[in-house]
Amino acid sequence: MPVKIFDSSVAAGQAAAAQAAETLRQLIAANGLARIIAATGASQFHFLEALTRTPGIDWAKIEMFHLDEYAGLPVTHPASFRKYLLERLIRPTGLKNFHLLDGEGDLAQVCRETGAALNAAPIDVAFVGIGENGHLAFNDPPADFTTEEPYLVVKLDEACRQQQVGEGWFPNLAAVPQQAISMSIRQILKAKKIQCLVPDERKAAAVKACLEGPVTPLAPASILQTHPNVTFFLDRASASLLNPAKHPPA
Repeated sequence: MPVKIFDSSVAAGQAAAAQAAETLRQLIAANGLARIIAATGASQFHFLEALTRTPGIDWAKIEMFHLDEYAGLPVTHPASFRKYLLERLIRPTGLKNFHLLDGEGDLAQVCRETGAALNAAPIDVAFVGIGENGHLAFNDPPADFTTEEPYLVVKLDEACRQQQVGEGWFPNLAAVPQQAISMSIRQILKAKKIQCLVPDERKAAAVKACLEGPVTPLAPASILQTHPNVTFFLDRASASLLNPAKHPPA
């Protein structure tokens, strides 16, 4: 379980983008295409900015799946993850083959249809983050580690919703939706490779719990410890509570 620690969030994002770009080139060269899962949120800003500017990636041969989306939020809302991906990944790269989660639609139908497309073939690489409460996608604690459903309609806990206010996506807690569509834990783990980018000091406690604590639904991203091919990209702030003997700087 490689853990790479960088001096800044910018450096962590750029390093994650460099590894991602190399992975995508290799997949396309070997298989003719790459199927990916894309995360959103403030933690992914530097990563996506660097990745979309990296030359030599044939985005016409990439199929992208959406990790999670709020229920009932229009695509025009500043916090919409569809809006985020359109602006920060899809339009900058000209990506054509993508599956966005319509949180304004019939949520059960969206889960079924997008889940069926997702499971049509293996996912090559998932790009994910970790929430302040340890969530993976929108699987808040205690997360469901057993369901085989690819997507779930989940209830967002207060810590998760407060994070969204703290990051500036919403003016107050009451404005944050209480439900969302989320890719399930077991579905995320089916990706052949996982890159987990987690910058910022406010994530330090979650990083320690998920990397050095027990695997438990109370720290949902701790399940990543069980994946055979996962790499963590941290900055010094998010890694500040880790045992330095276990994780020397990159």
